[in-house]
Amino acid sequence: MSDLPASIRITEEGPREGFQIEPRPISTGNKVRFIQALAKTGVSTIQVCSFVSPRRVPGWADADEVVRALSPEAGVRYTALWFNAQGIDRAIAHRDTLSLIGTIHTVASEPFCQSNLRRSLAENRAAMHQQCAAHRRAGIRVSKISVMAAFGCNFAGDLTVDDALKAVDDGMQIAVDCGEHISEIALADTMGWANPLQIQRVVCEVRSRWPDPAIRLHLHDTRGLGIANAYAGLCCGVNRFDSTVGGLGGCPFAVSGASASASARQGMPPGNIASEELVLLAHECGVETGVDLEALIDAGHLAEELIGHGLPGAVLRGGSLARFRNAAIRGTSA
Repeated sequence: MSDLPASIRITEEGPREGFQIEPRPISTGNKVRFIQALAKTGVSTIQVCSFVSPRRVPGWADADEVVRALSPEAGVRYTALWFNAQGIDRAIAHRDTLSLIGTIHTVASEPFCQSNLRRSLAENRAAMHQQCAAHRRAGIRVSKISVMAAFGCNFAGDLTVDDALKAVDDGMQIAVDCGEHISEIALADTMGWANPLQIQRVVCEVRSRWPDPAIRLHLHDTRGLGIANAYAGLCCGVNRFDSTVGGLGGCPFAVSGASASASARQGMPPGNIASEELVLLAHECGVETGVDLEALIDAGHLAEELIGHGLPGAVLRGGSLARFRNAAIRGTSA
């Protein structure tokens, strides 16, 4: 087995990912309540909202109000997502609360870029050049490349390792053109196409070509391989992961037809890997996370209460193993 990292850093994206896809409205106060609960679990970073068009993402029409209402927890970084100059301006207004790091968003699939961002890959490259310039004018460092659909696409089908490398290379060239230095490359399995061998191939090739930036994995559990893919990443030495408590959220393009209808009926859209499953995996493998798993499970149950339905995270149902181990030692039931 490859050497596992001694520790991993988890970015909890449940608030942003989850509340943007939920069909029923979540009040500003409940969003804040949920974020405050997550901040007490030990996660180092929470992505709290999206500064995007309220017409396209009505679930985050109140992003400014949510950030203003936060009481930041010491030692926790609060971040947000944005894709254009308007989003940058909104984020800057909260720079006393938010940690602002610019991201170059690239896509490994032409049809997904057109469906999700409503522009071609060439148009996206031009938009990212403009966004980098806007970040520089605002004094925001651009240090991250995020590759969407890095492992496959419902519209384009199977993608090659070269497709992912080309998307990273596009981002690197934009950074060079704009005088920025990239310290992190995030690879997103946006529609749940990845498998463990593919994770290893793409991660190894990216690291071989760009050895200095840290690699982050953003994995979805659309087809049940999410945590296996996380383990494959761990075995490659990846020590940065995105996840959402309970498996909140997900990509609206991840499923279609009968699968989408079934998910809607169950109230559980295929989502990201569950934070508590990632933490359990890491702890069972001797990898530190700094996260209190029991507190994270409690936050997951709070999320279920706020959204009004169950979440797919298995650890929310099964509980942590520590509780059963302690009960076994005491000779009592858990």
